[in-house]
Amino acid sequence: MSPRPYLLGRRAAAVKQTRARIFTAARQLLAGKTGHRGFTIEAVARQAGVARMTVYYQFQNKTALLEALYDNLAEHGGMNSLGEVFHKPDPLEALLEFIGMFIRFWSSDRLVIRCLHALSALDPEIAKAVRSQNELRREGLQVIVAQIKNRYGHPTAKKMTEAVDTLHMLTSFESFDHLASASRKATEVADTVMRLALATVVLYGAEIDD
Repeated sequence: MSPRPYLLGRRAAAVKQTRARIFTAARQLLAGKTGHRGFTIEAVARQAGVARMTVYYQFQNKTALLEALYDNLAEHGGMNSLGEVFHKPDPLEALLEFIGMFIRFWSSDRLVIRCLHALSALDPEIAKAVRSQNELRREGLQVIVAQIKNRYGHPTAKKMTEAVDTLHMLTSFESFDHLASASRKATEVADTVMRLALATVVLYGAEIDD
């Protein structure tokens, strides 16, 4: 048997390990004292114990690295199973599970996610990546809110956009970061956001539409 598949497998595993080391180094730097101010390709390479060109080979530039890091955080934060939420038999249950998943994601590496959102105010490319993630969250909420309307009759058609906008705000990282504190656990934040989300659905119900 040719050793080529074996060698290719070893190479792929080595690349995966190197990529993981780079992500770990990037998270450590962003969560460190200097935050995004000390974040450079050179600093990431030193922290990861790899050559600077290795980082460039993997990610081309700092923006691509940060975008990939955001996706990696989402994967480790459990967001890969988000699609299952939309198949819940009760859309209200789907809404609560949707919220719970995002709270778990936001809390999984809060300092790093905060730095990435801060960087989005300074870097147009990072802003584009964060905005893209936010729009995906909005699209998910639009699907769930439409399901709630079809099942329960509210929010009304005239209030759909307002309901989605409010839920989008409630499920944002900024809302989570504001509500979370040393004395308030992520589960408590989730409970608060869930209650506010259910109240939002009622707020835009048919009986108070006008």
